[in-house]
Amino acid sequence: MSFEDEINHTFFAEQYFVKPTSTQKLSINELIGIAEKSQKAKVIGLKVYNAADRSVEISLAAKEKTNAETRKPKTEDKKGRRPGYLIYINPYNGKILQSVKSGDSFFKKVEMIHRFLLSKKGGIGNYVISYSTLFFFFILLTGIILWWPKSNKALKNRLKIKWDGKQKRLVHDLHVTLGFYSSLVLIVVVATGLVMAFPSINSAIFRITKSKLESPQPPKSKVVADIEPLDFENFSQIVESTAKNWKFYTLRFPKENDDVISVSVLEKGSLTHKVDTYYFDQYTGKNLGSLAFADKSLGQRIRSYVKPIHTGEIYGLPTKILAFIICLLTITFPVTGVMMWLSRTKKTKGAA
Repeated sequence: MSFEDEINHTFFAEQYFVKPTSTQKLSINELIGIAEKSQKAKVIGLKVYNAADRSVEISLAAKEKTNAETRKPKTEDKKGRRPGYLIYINPYNGKILQSVKSGDSFFKKVEMIHRFLLSKKGGIGNYVISYSTLFFFFILLTGIILWWPKSNKALKNRLKIKWDGKQKRLVHDLHVTLGFYSSLVLIVVVATGLVMAFPSINSAIFRITKSKLESPQPPKSKVVADIEPLDFENFSQIVESTAKNWKFYTLRFPKENDDVISVSVLEKGSLTHKVDTYYFDQYTGKNLGSLAFADKSLGQRIRSYVKPIHTGEIYGLPTKILAFIICLLTITFPVTGVMMWLSRTKKTKGAA
């Protein structure tokens, strides 16, 4: 999961990247029409990159069908949700590069295993993962307490691995010394996992910072009789002409007649979670306000760092590599721990 983007962009490059041509890109309306026709679904949002070699990502939801007998909406989801799709499309020629049903991607399944053991939020798998994370956090804290030496001389020795020592000493050092260095990072990773696993811990961030959990409600569009909403092409042009140095923007379409067009923009060089959101009247295109990342409450800003820190993507590739190495090292600790325990068990039996 740390390298989700890198893996996807390497093995599925044909859906994320296109070959720029001398021809002008198709309009947003043309791309929307192609996407809706391909799935007979309604577009609910799109993601456009500033880079010339990136595809456009279009999100769709299946059109609502009504049951003739009950007069209630028919859905394919037990929770009453309409199936969704994510379509990758070439902006130069309108060719559909890939169509993925929501929840069917490989990394979405990996995430469901990681968070819920393929269960659901509030299910048994969710509780297993949540309390396993809590126990792991407890083990890390007690491990550092047990590790901490009584003198500075002992501390100096424990910070080094004796590579030329005997097997027993090497196993001990790999477990204790590497365990200490890894724990410094793991405590942060596991703590951010606890924030996502337990709503009470998540809420504590907002209580401590005296911040509101919910973001301010977006403004509303002014509905005027006999006036149709503006073309979505208009809003893309507004964003691309006013945003200074944007990397990508995500445009979300309104669900209700008085909803606004919501546009989230990420500037080049910004951390992935530092997006600014703008609201536009869907009938006039007037800018009704914005919610910049800097204007969010302290609690919301702190909470936005949780997932990037947890996955290692906070500062890009260097922190992803660090998180990956630490996770690999974590696998070795149960092995070296069992080896140390077996060695002590044999020694005890021999003494008896």
